[in-house]
Amino acid sequence: MDISTSLAPRSDQINADDLVAGPMTVTIRKVVGGKAEQPFDFLLEETDRAFRPAVTMRRLIAAAWGTDGDQYVGRRLTLYRDPTIRFGKDVVGGIRISHMSHIDKRIEIKLQVTRGKRDTFAVDPLPTPAPVDPRIAALKAEWATADADRRKVIEDEVATIKAGA
Repeated sequence: MDISTSLAPRSDQINADDLVAGPMTVTIRKVVGGKAEQPFDFLLEETDRAFRPAVTMRRLIAAAWGTDGDQYVGRRLTLYRDPTIRFGKDVVGGIRISHMSHIDKRIEIKLQVTRGKRDTFAVDPLPTPAPVDPRIAALKAEWATADADRRKVIEDEVATIKAGA
């Protein structure tokens, strides 16, 4: 009996192990109610897996953006794996936020991490990306299914648009 399928992390959420290779910047598509231990799911543009921030990260988000989750749509976070995160007495690793869009300057806030212990958490501004020309977005979408000849034409059209012609 092959037990490998039971070894995979929960596929419906981003886990710390998904960030071993490095940080990931995500865009919030929607905030929906979750379960008791993780009351909110942040649905993301980049993946069909949810980000379920732990209470400390939810407090950091609320300090930076306020408590109206509907206002988070379109905002971005950079997530990273922190191997020092504890669950009870065990060091299990977890997800932290290093950067957030829609803030003007670095935010530092002291938050409770265990009973009687507070740590300072900091988050830096994440610049808003330049808007993508809708013509380029349409051409890039077409490129995914185009044959080699059409891809060359698409690349030339994108270059022309970027050059301002």
